[in-house]
Amino acid sequence: MNHIQGDSLKTAFIFLTLFVALRANALPINSLNFSTPLDTLGVNVFPDAFTPDFDFEGIVALNNCSGSLVRFEDSADSENAMVLTNGHCMEGGGVFGGFIKPGKHYLAKKSTRSFTLLKKDASSAGRVSATEIMYGTMTGTDMALYKLAKTYSEITSEFNLPALTLSREKAAAQDPIEVISGYWKRGYKCGHDGEVFKLKEEGYTWNNSIRYSQPGCETIGGTSGSPVLAAGTKTVIGVNNTGNESGQECTMNNPCEVDEDGKVFFEKGKSYGQQINLIYGCLGADHKVDLTLETCKLPREE
Repeated sequence: MNHIQGDSLKTAFIFLTLFVALRANALPINSLNFSTPLDTLGVNVFPDAFTPDFDFEGIVALNNCSGSLVRFEDSADSENAMVLTNGHCMEGGGVFGGFIKPGKHYLAKKSTRSFTLLKKDASSAGRVSATEIMYGTMTGTDMALYKLAKTYSEITSEFNLPALTLSREKAAAQDPIEVISGYWKRGYKCGHDGEVFKLKEEGYTWNNSIRYSQPGCETIGGTSGSPVLAAGTKTVIGVNNTGNESGQECTMNNPCEVDEDGKVFFEKGKSYGQQINLIYGCLGADHKVDLTLETCKLPREE
């Protein structure tokens, strides 16, 4: 899973020493565990990565992951705004053993987590805080929706930033996509390389995952929770969550694909995102998540 793991500042400084001696692309970032974002230490890990081709309006940086400021297709400006990220990026998680257990979810759970909103050029626009986790899970999909204290109109007035729109439709295979990371302030361009029937990683299973084409979207630690956008639009069709780091089969940070016949495929470097459109079938009054609705296909407690 493409989050930043670990709690050692010392490890970060060891990496800085190596960084001086090696080019940025000569050392695999995912092989190191550190919690302190290197950009806060004055290091640009990807000095040539940012280009004007990527628009960071609506992109969000978390302390360990990426995210996006989002709205539903029919959200009113008076409604509280939302942030989308991964279930494995929620507070209390982020380290193996702290993740949401398979078959479990969070629903309307209080939260005071803060997020950094980014401007078009990836600079900071300011910070916003959550009031609750509307819904979060790592079963079937890997997503979390936070409700913010501010409304869309308040965010527009204070930060002059638009929210991205969550699509009701599934991502279409072969369509061009962009994955934009607020944590690293970099973007990726590639194509939707087809749906994966089952994607397995350690004890987790995700359905109809989005496989990225290569080259282009070789995501790394810290890109977890980045929106998967229909290229050139503000429409979110998925959420980035994992990639096979070392060529292992179905282990942590090494997801494997399983088809309808049970055949397993895995390959080092393959990266994936998760569907987010199922949230629409679970929306009740005032856009509250209601898992009891007949139209709701999101996982419930086992």
